[in-house]
Order: sequence, then C-alpha cells, then structure tokens
Amino acid sequence: MSSFTSLNFLEVTNEAGAAPRPPSSTPFSEDSEKEVEATSGKEVEPVDSLNLIGLQQKEERTTLIEEQLSETLEKESDVVSEKSSDFIVFRKCKFAENSLPSQEKNIFKDDGVSEYVEKPSSGSLETDNVKSIHNGNPSLESREGGTPYTPEEKCQDSVGNGESYTSQEENESSEKPEEKLKKTMRVQSNENISDNTSVAHTSLKSCASVGTGFEKNFELNSILSAIRSNGFLEGRAENGAMVEEAWETLQKSYVYYKGKPVGTLAAMDPTAEALNYNQVFVRDFVPSGLACLMRSASPGGDPVIVKNFLLKTLHLQGWEKRIDNFTLGEGVMPASFKVLYDSHRQKETLVADFGGSAIGRVAPVDSGFWWIILLRSYTKCTQDYTLSEMPEVQRGMKLILNLCLSDGFDTFPTLLCAAGCSMIDRRMGIYGYPIEIQALFYFALRCSRQMLKPERDGKELIERIDKRITALSYHIQKYYWLDFTQLNNIYRYKTEEYSHTAVNKFNVIPESIPDWVFDFMPLRGGYLIGNVSPARMDFRWFLVGNCIAILSSLATPAQATAIMDLIEERWEDLIGEMPLKIVYPALEGHDWRTVTGFDPKNTRWSYHNGGTWPALIWLLTAACIKNGRPQIAKRAIELMEQRLSKNGWPEYYDGKAGRYVGKQARKYQTWSISGYLVAKLMIENPANLPIISLEEDKRISMPKLTRSISF
Repeated sequence: MSSFTSLNFLEVTNEAGAAPRPPSSTPFSEDSEKEVEATSGKEVEPVDSLNLIGLQQKEERTTLIEEQLSETLEKESDVVSEKSSDFIVFRKCKFAENSLPSQEKNIFKDDGVSEYVEKPSSGSLETDNVKSIHNGNPSLESREGGTPYTPEEKCQDSVGNGESYTSQEENESSEKPEEKLKKTMRVQSNENISDNTSVAHTSLKSCASVGTGFEKNFELNSILSAIRSNGFLEGRAENGAMVEEAWETLQKSYVYYKGKPVGTLAAMDPTAEALNYNQVFVRDFVPSGLACLMRSASPGGDPVIVKNFLLKTLHLQGWEKRIDNFTLGEGVMPASFKVLYDSHRQKETLVADFGGSAIGRVAPVDSGFWWIILLRSYTKCTQDYTLSEMPEVQRGMKLILNLCLSDGFDTFPTLLCAAGCSMIDRRMGIYGYPIEIQALFYFALRCSRQMLKPERDGKELIERIDKRITALSYHIQKYYWLDFTQLNNIYRYKTEEYSHTAVNKFNVIPESIPDWVFDFMPLRGGYLIGNVSPARMDFRWFLVGNCIAILSSLATPAQATAIMDLIEERWEDLIGEMPLKIVYPALEGHDWRTVTGFDPKNTRWSYHNGGTWPALIWLLTAACIKNGRPQIAKRAIELMEQRLSKNGWPEYYDGKAGRYVGKQARKYQTWSISGYLVAKLMIENPANLPIISLEEDKRISMPKLTRSISF
C-alpha cells in the first residue's frame, strides 16, 4: 500500500505577458461592471486569449489534458513510491500546440511549470490572479478608489471540500514596466475521501475577470478519477480501519483478576488448542503495555493495566519457585501466569510458570529485565514515581540485579545463559553469551540506575551497577561488533596467542568463519554478532539484540548508524515481503540436525530458525526513529499493512521472504497486534520514543586498547 493516500494539492501556474493598462479615469462603477458582464457573455474569437477558447474545442482539449495527466502519473509513479511525502505535485502538464491558437506558444521552464504567453490584444479580457481560499471567506478587497468590494461582487465557487475561487482586478499605471501576469489554480482534495465518495462536477461560475472558457480546461472529476485509479485516496481509510481493528482485538485480550485488568492473553485463536497461549507472558505483554502507555494521553488509553501487571508479577516473584527438587533464585520472575477460577472456594487464583512447564524446562532470564524496562517506561510516561519508589518495588529490582551481579567464575562482564532462556525458547545454539540477553541486561542496568534509591544497601548496589555498565559496554562494542574491516581482521587472525596483548583474545580459528558471511557483509554497514565465547563466534544476525543495543545506547552512534545501513543494504534478506527476520540466516542440513536436534518446528526459515515475526516491528521502528531513519520503519510498516490483518494477525511467517503464514502460527497473536500499534503510535508521534529509549551515557569511560606485536 503506498503511503500517498491522498492528493494534497495540484498546482498549475500559467504566466501570461500582457501590455500594461492605463489607469482608469473613473472608478469601477455598476455600469462598467454590466458592460464587462455583457462582454463576457458574447462569443469571443479563440485567438484572443487562452481563457476565451471556444466551447467547440472543449472535448479535444479535455481529452488531451487527461492523456497528459495519465502520462505524468506513470512517469512519476516510480519516483513517488520511493519518497516519504504527504503531497504530490504534477508537473509539465503539456497541452498539444496544435490545439492552441497560433498566437500562443508553450514554453517550459527549468522547474517544469508550463507557461502560456499570449499575444496582447486590445479586445482581450485580462486576468491577474485566480486564488484558492480553503474553508473560509475571502477578505474584502478594495477597489482602486478605496471602496471595498461587497461579497456579492466577488466571484466565488465551492469545489470539493469547501474551496472558493476569487478574482482580483488591479489597475496598473502605464508608466510602470511590463510585468507578467500569473494565473494560479490549486485543487485541494479531502483527506478522508475514498473510492465510495462521489464528487460532483462543479464548474467555475462566470466572472468579469475570468474568461468563460477557463473552467472548461480543468475537469475536477477526471483528475480525481486518475488519482483514485492509482490508489492514492484509499490507503488512509484502510489503514485507519486496521488500527481500529487492532485496538478492539487488543482490548478483547485483556485478562482480569478480581475485576482489574492485569495483562493480555498470548493469543486468541478460536481454531487452535489453547495450550499455554491462554496465559499472560511477561515478554509478550511489553508491547501491549507500551501501546496502552503511549495511548494514555488520548481516549482509550489505559496505563492502569500496566501498573496492575507490574504489581501482580512482583507479587509472584516472592513465591517459592521449585522445579523438581531444586529451588530457583529468589529474584527470578515468572515466564507467564494465568487466572483460574476455583469453584470450590468461589474465588479466582493465580498460577505462575517459572520455567517448569516451558519447552526445555529453562527459567526465563529475560523476564526480569523486561519487567525493569517496563517499570521505567511506566514511570517515564505517567510521571508516577510513587510506584518505583515503593519499598516492595525497590526490593524486587534489587533481587533481580543481585542474581546477575553476583560473584562467580566469570572472566567476562557478559551474562552466562542456557539455551532457551529468552524469546528463542528452543534449542537454537544461543547458549553462552547471546547478544539478546546482554543487550537486555545492559538496558535493565541503566533503567535500574535511574530508579534505585541510594538508601541502605542501595548505594553499594549502584556502585556495582556503574562498574558493570562500563565493563559490559566496552566488551560488547569491542568484541561483538562486526563490519567489513573487522571481518577482514578476523579472517587474518593468528591463533595460539598468549599474554594480555593478544589480539585474537578468544582464539577464534579463522577457518570457522562461515562462507555466507563474506557475501552477506556489505562495504557499508555492520552489526553485533550473536555470540562470543572461547574459540567460538556466532556470526548470525539477531534482530532483537541489535535493536535493543540501539535503544539502550549500548551500541555507539556510529555502530547504530551502521546497523541501519546494513538493514537497508540487505533489505531482501532481513525484511523481505513481511517484516522481520528474527535471525539470519536459517540453519539448514547438517547444522540444523546438530544444533536444533532435528526440531520439527524450527525447520529452515520457520519459527525461530529464520522465521518472520511481525511482533518485532515496534523494536525496529523505535531504533529507526532514534537513529534518524524513520523512512526505513515506514517502508516496513507499509509492507506489514498489506497482509497482516488480512491473514488474521498470525504469530509468525515462514519462507525466506516471509511469504507464507507459519505452519504452526497462531492467529490473532496479541503481540503481533500490539507491536503494530506501538510502531504506528511512534511513527505518527516520535515524541513517544523516550518512553522506550535511553540516551548515551557520557560518563562511561573506555579503557585504552593495546595490540599484540604478532598481529
């Protein structure tokens, strides 16, 4: 669907040179007005002026205009489709010279606006200006003698959405140099017009200063019909209906506990078994919560559901968490919860899942990070600091951070994780130090730094956070970054380096670099790779980790720009026909068998193995806006709007280009709906960005780098 959903204006400017008129000896009187009206009613030879072309040439001229307009639309359609603009200017609407009087010449200037220079004639009527005044009455203009015109003496007409055309006649002194007289007409279309709207043809009324043939040269119906045929006027109505449907469906997904909304269902597919899609997932609720926060300033907004969700999950954090005979850490947040009704006790109860019922039985590391990030978003949007300053909330943040900042055997500031501990909750080779977890960890650290109170043990915790932020940002920016230059450096790495001056610090074997990377890496662009650990680099692209790195300012401004460049350079691979690839490329053949363990759901280009996830559009949109590249997000949103609603808001798409609805995808997936809404809210109002974005921390100092003499 093209972004040009309406025609804002069509401007054609004609300049006619005419001899200066001598000053009138008498004021403009009623007799002279009647004389001019009588003259305008007479048949005038077509050679006198463009405005006095006879009615016998109407059909020929109209046909030529429509043909020229059609040619212009075809020529500019390619250019228009690539520009982000709210209006279109049609230029060079050439009229055939053989349809004009012999005295008239068609001249085209460099700017593409056509001029018609008429040979002055003593008997011709002269027109100074034709103006368009929108939704208002024209101001009274003065006669030469100082007496204002009355509204009845104005030439007015209503076209489309209330436009009126007024004519103005000015007398010039014969001593002044000859000036070109301009004729300008603007046609303003209603933004809400659609294919079903009928626009009646309205011809311009006869006026003393406008020739009788003027309105014959411009057919409003033919112009609007040409625009409709190109689809410019129908997109906005369709997109508006899609947004309304999304809000209605999102509100239907609300989960209530004791009469209060506490979250949203994962999906509402009536054709599939519920399984665990009837629960409230912490990570899935984040875009739903952001949509409610960003809409809170307008009718229908509901920040209360976000507050209830934060408090309810905080309450669940305090529960005893046991899987078999092992007790999880006190700060672990649930992956999901659901509301059950106890018929015996006649009351509602909550049931939480901390990973014991998940695929692979892995505790969700990202749930606690998303909870802290959403808490900061709620505080930023509502300016309600009482929630984050509550003792229970302060304690909940500290429990999460103590799990991550505890001392251990790690030699890196990154967080060691098991496979399946994040959005990719199945075996996909992301064990170790995945970029998604590291970026979320950094984001949560910085959000906590803003909300923690330096009381009791809070001051010591803040100091530990500051140290970890500095070390983590250096580690990610240095060792996870990959661009053309760095790829060439790794390709030339020496191995078996010892001492602290080693360049190949992780002893990565250059022969382990997959072949696809060399073709995928453009000269312009770069990204944060998926994983770095001893003797191993996962060169795959992971969207969530890279977008979160931009939003949290973990990536430097130069790196953020390069990530956007990569998306543009590799649009077909990372975006395709439906946004967005969660990971690129897909594991195939032997790699799929060994890494996924023959997982039938994660076959190539499906689900988490290179599948397309519309829910991630809000992350891309926020990252694009922060980087000053909203046109990338707009283009992706337009692709999504073509199919997402028609396909029933599926969870994911399959195929290398994201062409097919996923073979096991649930319909009416809530975060597919809310992710789209958040993207629309941010692209329409970029002021929403600070709710989910952090600026670069200038206080973070980077240590000096040293190089090995063996490199």
